[in-house]
Amino acid sequence: MKTNRVVVVAIVAAFCAVASVLAGEAGKSVVLAKADLKWKAMGDSGVAAAPVSGDMEKGPFRFFLKYPAGLVTPLHSHTADHHVTMVSGSITLTVGGKDYRLGRGDYFMLADKAPHAAKVEGSEDAVFYIEAAGPWDVVMAK
Repeated sequence: MKTNRVVVVAIVAAFCAVASVLAGEAGKSVVLAKADLKWKAMGDSGVAAAPVSGDMEKGPFRFFLKYPAGLVTPLHSHTADHHVTMVSGSITLTVGGKDYRLGRGDYFMLADKAPHAAKVEGSEDAVFYIEAAGPWDVVMAK
């Protein structure tokens, strides 16, 4: 029961944050149902993004990101600082050589081009809500 409550709170918080940002940008309130998200493939790995505000190429912006079950990302970073809330699924996030097991409702923030990797755990896709301060890129570690 407590897990379900956490999930509901996380989803409501993510959608409220989106609506709040969109209202400030456009001057009117916006409600976006999960079914109305426009998912776009990001390469051939099964990763998909659903932008909800701003421009991913120019930043700042907000979007949902989906990792398919079983995905393991290589070590990489992003130029833009970004705030992330787990909406569904679970991952092991590796940052600074330390592993963090994260699931629905958990939050993390990556700044200063922090190198990180992620592994989707279990059989469920992992969905994230992300707010990025600048354009989105993926820089592979050398």
